[in-house]
Amino acid sequence: MTGPPVRRTERLVLRQWGEADREPFAAMNADPEVMEHLPQPLDRAASDAMLDRLRATIEEQGWGPWAVEHAATRELIGFTGLAVPRHPLPFQPCVEVGWRLARAAWGHGFATEAAREALRVAFDELGLGEVVSFTVTGNVRSRAVMERIGMTRDPAGDFDHPALPVGHPQRRHVLYRVRPPAGGVRR
Repeated sequence: MTGPPVRRTERLVLRQWGEADREPFAAMNADPEVMEHLPQPLDRAASDAMLDRLRATIEEQGWGPWAVEHAATRELIGFTGLAVPRHPLPFQPCVEVGWRLARAAWGHGFATEAAREALRVAFDELGLGEVVSFTVTGNVRSRAVMERIGMTRDPAGDFDHPALPVGHPQRRHVLYRVRPPAGGVRR
């Protein structure tokens, strides 16, 4: 039996998670700068549990939030992929595209490159009619990636994230949407 397909871009490999990914994934998830727009950094147990969930999702569906490795160095630099949100959101049902990269991988266009491949899978392989993405209002880096991959903000869809309590500074989120382009996604 073969595993889930490996996806490749010019500089990246999007693949299933392996045991060797645990340490770099935990280091990324413990970095306060990487986790600035999330409720809190993750300890090792929470990071390992997340990796297990991501791996199981890909195993079950054949797609999900893939481990992203730099093709030349084989180094894990983060994750990018597709997911069905775990919390009840006002615009569901939906599939979101998301990413998280280690600080050293920022500023090289890797999130954009990997997210474009995720959208190609969503539209060309899965036949989805729309993909969403959302983040904390102040996360300008992720919002810039959303715009670079052709997503448009839907201000009417902005929402308070139900996983965060009223008054939490990260509760307000912005919603972006994208539909498949005519002729499929271009890399």
